[in-house]
Amino acid sequence: MSDRTAPADRPDAPAGPAPGWLDEITGDRALDWAREWSDRTDRRYAGAGREELRDRIRAALDADDRIPVPVRRGERLYNYWVDAAHPRGIWRRTTLESFAAGAGDPAATDWETVLDLDALAAAEDENWVWKGATVLRPDHDRALVHLSRGGADATVIREFDLVAREFVAEGAFTLPEAKSEVSWAGRDTLLVGTDLGPGSLTDSGYPRQVRRWRRGTALAEAEVLFAGHADDVAVAGWHDPTEGFERTFVERALDFYRSRRFVEVDGGLQVIEAPEDCRVSVHREHLLLAPRTACHGIPAGGLGVARLDDWLAGDRSVTVLFRPDGRTSLQSTAWTRGHLVLTLLRDVATVLETRRIGDWAPGEIPGLPADATVGVLGTSPTRDEEIWLLAANPLTPATLLRGEVGAGAPAPLRRAPARFDAAGMTTRQHWATSADGTRIPYRVTGRLDGAPRPTLVHAYGGFEVSLVPGYSAVTGIAWLARGGLAVQANLRGGGEFGPDWHSGAVKRNRPRVFEDHRAVLADLIARGYATPDLLGVRGGSNGGLLTAVALTSYPELLGAVVSQVPLADMLRYHRLSAGASWMAEYGDPDDPAERAVLASYSPVQRVAAAAERRYPPALVTTSTRDDRVHPAHARTLAWALAAAGQEVDYWENVEGGHGGAADNAQAAFAEALIHAWLWARLGPMPADSPDHG
Repeated sequence: MSDRTAPADRPDAPAGPAPGWLDEITGDRALDWAREWSDRTDRRYAGAGREELRDRIRAALDADDRIPVPVRRGERLYNYWVDAAHPRGIWRRTTLESFAAGAGDPAATDWETVLDLDALAAAEDENWVWKGATVLRPDHDRALVHLSRGGADATVIREFDLVAREFVAEGAFTLPEAKSEVSWAGRDTLLVGTDLGPGSLTDSGYPRQVRRWRRGTALAEAEVLFAGHADDVAVAGWHDPTEGFERTFVERALDFYRSRRFVEVDGGLQVIEAPEDCRVSVHREHLLLAPRTACHGIPAGGLGVARLDDWLAGDRSVTVLFRPDGRTSLQSTAWTRGHLVLTLLRDVATVLETRRIGDWAPGEIPGLPADATVGVLGTSPTRDEEIWLLAANPLTPATLLRGEVGAGAPAPLRRAPARFDAAGMTTRQHWATSADGTRIPYRVTGRLDGAPRPTLVHAYGGFEVSLVPGYSAVTGIAWLARGGLAVQANLRGGGEFGPDWHSGAVKRNRPRVFEDHRAVLADLIARGYATPDLLGVRGGSNGGLLTAVALTSYPELLGAVVSQVPLADMLRYHRLSAGASWMAEYGDPDDPAERAVLASYSPVQRVAAAAERRYPPALVTTSTRDDRVHPAHARTLAWALAAAGQEVDYWENVEGGHGGAADNAQAAFAEALIHAWLWARLGPMPADSPDHG
């Protein structure tokens, strides 16, 4: 168990408030401070099998028998693949026939390398991290490749020839490092939003303008198709090249949950009239409406369809395709040539339903694996009825399936092997009761034999993110197989039960998220899964805020807290990196009423002196290259805890961006460090663990 009276092995304990130089992301003093403390944390948790654990995690992440998830681009299937021989990764492609031939033997698939990022990084002496590609439709012979330095959100964009498999040299479209938005609008035209100096970005640091950029002209001289306001989150434009339905769209995101969408008609932009909090999308002649509040006969959280041309002409006729209930919510939609596929959650378990285009008759996809989370990976909306699915649960590795909607059960094409021994393990769902009586679901996985065990809780509770059960090789190797219990909690603020589950826990109601979290922790203890000394929490980003609040608000329930790339200073988050874009979620610190709520839980401001209230040990991590959540959040939280005499360790990766790791080697190192820290705090390891002793 942890010795809560011993100070952490950290740099000289600071005194007073955190200094301003911690905000200087790459300032010499801040980097020296972060490096020194990170090195001490690394040394402190060396040994105890950590290197072996790191190697086992790395082997699982790099394994050749992982499922290569395909993305269809015309007649080819593309895949981005990272392994031991290609630590940065290769972009590669094959045919459906060759991919299917590898169902029994992955080596039978004939892959053609399109771009080798390791070779590119070496040739250009850049730390390139792959961030995806935007492929020209319908020809699929050009791409805009997005490359990040060290994993940051900001990317360099370069035009790539998919036939010659090389970057375009003469007359190429290129964009320097920025948080850009791009879309092909023809072979020689792009729709671009990027940093062009004053007035081109919102207060959140995202594009404020959409320009129509023609090849061979200067971007600064390109036509401004649309411009938003400085206090918008972002503005984006894109072109739909579907034959017979070619259209250009613009979206002005007012905040994270409200937007206005426009379509170009007769040389001008016409607004698609719908409530600002209604999600709007277009496919061929169809307009989908998914409102957060009821409108046009569609209930909140439901789904309706109309004809776009009729809607633009003023006809508000809608066919309702889905109505939620207290147990079931809509998560996403996908089109095939003849069907609309709905992904639903029922009591936080996935359900797939279909609607036949035209008469919208309901149907289902038969033969899916039982007790598994099934996700739609891809469809062919203008081609045929093809659908790709991935199915898994916490104790069963993933299966990749391909089928035709309306033509029977999809067939498995790949099955991932088990990465840990799950014998004797099960998963159970329970419901905790929050402070206001709301029932909060959570799942616990492991050897559920009635004995208290080291228990690690993961939750998020924000931004309509739904947490669904899935297979994690890392969690299995580093936690479950060593005797721990893993918990996934579905707090309000997420999207598991529709819009109200989220909207009831934002801004002034944010404390409900923490009440839900606390209720789950108390329920785990009451059911005998853990005692407070055996109970840990881990979360990143908004989840890092959640665990930091747990540390400073209900520490008596916990034995250890891991807070990764967290928001932590909620009284000034809106002035750090992309923070202004999240005010619809957390509230405005400059509004007195909302500031009072933020101050009631903001971790940095609520750290108590150890002499007054002892916290469980904390591990705070971040990335210097995180340009979404400013590293000052983690830095100032660690500083404040140390200044208060609380036990805290700190680790900052110089790369990785918001994900915290730029490649599998860094991910394996970070996971081994975090789990070594957790076992040191929540151990000893249970006697029945295969790794015990």
